[in-house]
Amino acid sequence: MASKKPASDYSESSIRVLKGLEPVKQRPGMYTRTENPLHIIQEVIDNASDEALGGHCKNIAVTLNTDGSVTVEDDGRGIPVGLHPEENVPTVEIVFTRLHAGGKFDKGSGGAYAFSGGLHGVGVSVTNALSTRLEITVWRKDDDGNGVHDLAFENGDLVEPLRSRPLERGGKKNGTRVTARPDPKYFDSPNIPLGDMQRLLRSKAVLLPGVTVTLTNAKTGDVQTWRYDEGLRGYLLEALAQTSGGQTVIPLFEGAQYAAAGDEGFAEGEGAAWVVAWTEEGSVVRESYVNLIPTVSGGTHESGLREGLFGAVKGFVEMHSLLPKGVKLLPEDVFARVSFVLSAKVLDPQFQGQTKERLNSRDAVKLVSTFTKPPLELWLNQHVEYGKKLAELVIKQAQSRLRSLQKVEKKKSSGVAVLPGKLTDCESTDITRNELFLVEGDSAGGSAKMGRDKEFQAILPLRGKVLNSWETERDRLFANNEIHDIAVAIGVDPHGVDDNPDLSGLRYGKICILSDADVDGSHIQVLLLTLFFRHFPALFRSGHICVARPPLYRVDVPARGKKPLQKLYALDDGELLAIEDKLKKEGLKEGVWSISRFKGLGEMNAEQLWETTMNPDTRRLLPVAFGQYSLPESASRFNMLMGKGEAAARRAWLEEHGNETEADI
Repeated sequence: MASKKPASDYSESSIRVLKGLEPVKQRPGMYTRTENPLHIIQEVIDNASDEALGGHCKNIAVTLNTDGSVTVEDDGRGIPVGLHPEENVPTVEIVFTRLHAGGKFDKGSGGAYAFSGGLHGVGVSVTNALSTRLEITVWRKDDDGNGVHDLAFENGDLVEPLRSRPLERGGKKNGTRVTARPDPKYFDSPNIPLGDMQRLLRSKAVLLPGVTVTLTNAKTGDVQTWRYDEGLRGYLLEALAQTSGGQTVIPLFEGAQYAAAGDEGFAEGEGAAWVVAWTEEGSVVRESYVNLIPTVSGGTHESGLREGLFGAVKGFVEMHSLLPKGVKLLPEDVFARVSFVLSAKVLDPQFQGQTKERLNSRDAVKLVSTFTKPPLELWLNQHVEYGKKLAELVIKQAQSRLRSLQKVEKKKSSGVAVLPGKLTDCESTDITRNELFLVEGDSAGGSAKMGRDKEFQAILPLRGKVLNSWETERDRLFANNEIHDIAVAIGVDPHGVDDNPDLSGLRYGKICILSDADVDGSHIQVLLLTLFFRHFPALFRSGHICVARPPLYRVDVPARGKKPLQKLYALDDGELLAIEDKLKKEGLKEGVWSISRFKGLGEMNAEQLWETTMNPDTRRLLPVAFGQYSLPESASRFNMLMGKGEAAARRAWLEEHGNETEADI
């Protein structure tokens, strides 16, 4: 039997290839932000950071050159330069010329990177594709005894093949230097914002205690160096000192916890480090990271922190009977005055898009909340006086929220309209939080009722197909029971596009269409969207209409290596293929995992429906709004699609554009 590859092995066979680079030049916006070139330079910086995260790098230096190019240099192991075992070309060349090529894919067999941010493997190849010139120098000893290796690209094409030479005496022995000159034609502005670059590099230093990060501006001669031996704590204290309300209510709550080998819920090494402060005044400071990648739009790891903090504080308040009568604590009351820096380590993170600004991994909510709640709960009960000070702050926030709600309390019903009997309403009177789910079928409605958060989520089950109301006169709408119940439940009367309807009776901030992930479910979606577009257009204009996206498939993956048993969900066939492709690349053989297809929402139990479709932290909710078409054009399109006398035009359109329908709509 072949010996198992060591976990830290980083060699030619560590790089896995998926192929293809030309699409980047055709549609750069699919792969990076195109406002300026910062993100493509960040991809190179992230690679250096991953070396530091693995303990192989102590210095990262970035230079803004006078010609507009940027140089990133590290003292890591150096990118492998030998021939790739499958492709038979230098591995470093593959890394910079093929999409989805990188050491981050090699996990299933103890790969080079257990935890990293650059999981897509498209990063530096995108940098290369969108640069007029890119030069690489690698310091790494090869099989021939050479230690320095150079190659260069122009517009993504190799122009100077790999050249190797011996190390200079006393010279650098290991590391990588990449100099990229971004091509201005791909970006709105060719200039990298200096402030954004400084914040990015400072955050790397924060998250890599002991690593020195340097930024040199060759145009001005300025050199900045960051090194945070205190890590997250020092960073947050510095940031709070710059705000007007830096005084904390309790001492900083900080900690770090990672799953051990054999943990039933999480992979070995997964976990988080955090530092949290509550302040009474001033701005709050909130920064989060996943495997060193800044997640400026937050995500499920921040939701986990909120859940953990709320659970601990709520438990303390209830244990000591501190809550005044008539006041109910909500997560936002605890989170309103929180400043934090959160650094999560997730073995296989799922980001929203290649720019990685938001984490979507469902497991991250449980991961972070599980590790943060117990230590805070313990600390509060060991320091009761501090706990009471914190309780006082969050209760004050709850009372302030309740007062603001009373000022804008929704108009009371006259008593003429009685809410539909099959509506399961929510408890909250806060319209900004309340959600109504229009659910296909009574069985799915039952699961939704059991799985929902009754505090702010209401359920209205619909029986069968809703009436096609495109050509229905407004005064005839309420002859249909389903439409009558919908209108009464939401609290808004039917109206036209040019009307100025009274929305003061609106009872829910979000009206979510929840139907099966099949053709019939799509038909129900269209019928409901037609109803709202034709007879309740103000709800579209105000952003109140959403479509919930339940998964069509569940993939059960057995435990392997560091990864425990997984349940993965796919919205459609495309996502299922992507999941299977990913599992194969992680080293699993086809057939090891099992696939279940949900025939309908009724097949999901309450827990599954909550986790995949209703939980605000982990669901996929698609807001629906007026798009690029004008109202007359949209009305004309709807008339062709939904009009009773338009069958011939509809058939002709479907024959010509049927395969484009999903993207077009």
